[in-house]
Amino acid sequence: MEISCDVVTVPTRHGLEAVDILRRGVGETVGPVLHDDGGQTLGFLVPPGTAAAWDVPGSTCTETNGRGLRLAPEPPVEGSDWLLPPGDAELATDPAVLRAALDEAARLIEAADNCQ
Repeated sequence: MEISCDVVTVPTRHGLEAVDILRRGVGETVGPVLHDDGGQTLGFLVPPGTAAAWDVPGSTCTETNGRGLRLAPEPPVEGSDWLLPPGDAELATDPAVLRAALDEAARLIEAADNCQ
């Protein structure tokens, strides 16, 4: 199955915190999430068009330019793998919900770093 989507990329620590926040949220859902083999970033699949208005510091949103991504057991990007594979998740994460989770994750990381 191929879906049209954009991909929000964040550092792994920030992304893992956001995934936890999304999974704990009441009624919130998280779509498929990719991680790179180097363990440096996570990529959240979001609806197409998200990149045009994405402005969350510390992250980037890339358009797939209508190419879409193939959702299959194997990851669609060489050098990556699924953290949350398709089938275990919604087709895409709501950008507003992801933005809120990333903001909360940034606050949690900052607080944890300041306590050390």
